[in-house]
Amino acid sequence: MTTSTSATGKRVLLAAPRGYCAGVDRAVVAVEKALEHYGAPVYVRKEIVHNKYVVETLAARGAIFVNETDEVPEGARVVFSAHGVSPAVHAAAAERSLQTIDATCPLVTKVHKEAVRFAAEDYDILLIGHDGHEEVEGTYGEAPDHIQVVDSPDAVAGLEVRDPDRLIWISQTTLSVDETMETVRRLRERFPNLQDPPSDDICYATQNRQVAVKKLAPACDVVITVGSANSSNSVRLVEVALDAGARSSYRVDSAAEIDPAWLDGAATVGVTSGASVPEILVRDVLALLAEHGFDTVEEVRTATEDLMFSLPRELRADLKAAGTPVASPRRDGRRSLDVQPV
Repeated sequence: MTTSTSATGKRVLLAAPRGYCAGVDRAVVAVEKALEHYGAPVYVRKEIVHNKYVVETLAARGAIFVNETDEVPEGARVVFSAHGVSPAVHAAAAERSLQTIDATCPLVTKVHKEAVRFAAEDYDILLIGHDGHEEVEGTYGEAPDHIQVVDSPDAVAGLEVRDPDRLIWISQTTLSVDETMETVRRLRERFPNLQDPPSDDICYATQNRQVAVKKLAPACDVVITVGSANSSNSVRLVEVALDAGARSSYRVDSAAEIDPAWLDGAATVGVTSGASVPEILVRDVLALLAEHGFDTVEEVRTATEDLMFSLPRELRADLKAAGTPVASPRRDGRRSLDVQPV
C-alpha cells in the first residue's frame, strides 16, 4: 500500500510478505475452533506459536498452556503446538488417555519424516538448528541415535561421524537462510560427500520474509521487526536487516516497546513482522510511527503467498461429525484474533 507523500520527508517501508504463515494460521485457528466446539478449557502443550500476544489472547478465551503432558488431567484434550513434538510426547499423551489435536506445521512434519527415513537407512543426520528450540527437540526425538544438532557454523569443527560417506543434513524450518548455507558450506569442507535433503527444509515463509527485509534494509535508517524474543524467525529478521545494510535493527513485541530515540535523525524506517505475528500489532506500530511524522507508507513486496493448510485431522473429524462447516484456515491470518485486513 502507498499513502500520500509526507510533508516531513519521512517514510515507512513495509515488508510484504510479513506476519502469519500458513502453519501458524492453522495452529491458531485450531485452538480457536477447539474452544468454540468443545468449550473451555482446552489444554495446549507449550506455546501454540511463539508470540506473546497470541498466547495471552487465547489464554483469555480459555486455553490453558502447559509445559508437559503430565500437567494435563487424564482424559482431557490437548493441542500440540505448531513446532511439533517427539514420539515420546505422543506416547506420554497416550498413557494418560489424552485426546490430542496435533497442530504441528506440515512443513515441520516433513522434516520429521526425513529424519525417520534417513535413520532407517542408517545415515548419520546433522540437524542444523538451535539446541533447545522446541522444533529441534521434536525432530531430534524421532531418531536420537542418528542425529547430531549443529547449532552454528562454528560447531562444525567438533563434529564426529561414523561414516562420512553416509551423512545427510536437515534443518530447523525457521533459520536464517544465509547462516544455514554457511553451516552447510563448512560441513561440506569437512565432509565432501555430505548429502542434501531431498527438498529445502527452511520454510517458504521464513525465506520470503527474509528476502523482503533484504530488499528494503539498504534504504533504511532503522528496521523494526515485530515479534517475540522466543520466535526464532523474528530474531533472524533483525539479524538479516543488519547484514543487508540497515543502519540499525530492533525487535519489539508491540509498539509500546519502541524507543522514540531510535527514530532520531531517521528518514526511512523499515517494518516487518515474524511468521507468528498478527497484523494488529503491525498496525499499532505504523500508528505510532505516524505520530512521529512517518506518515508515508510504501509496501515493498517480493512475493505473494497463497498456501493454505487444512485443520488438524482430529479436529476436522469432530467438526464434521457435529455438522459444523469445515473450512481451511484463513489465507494470511490477518483476521485472526478479531483483526480486520489492512
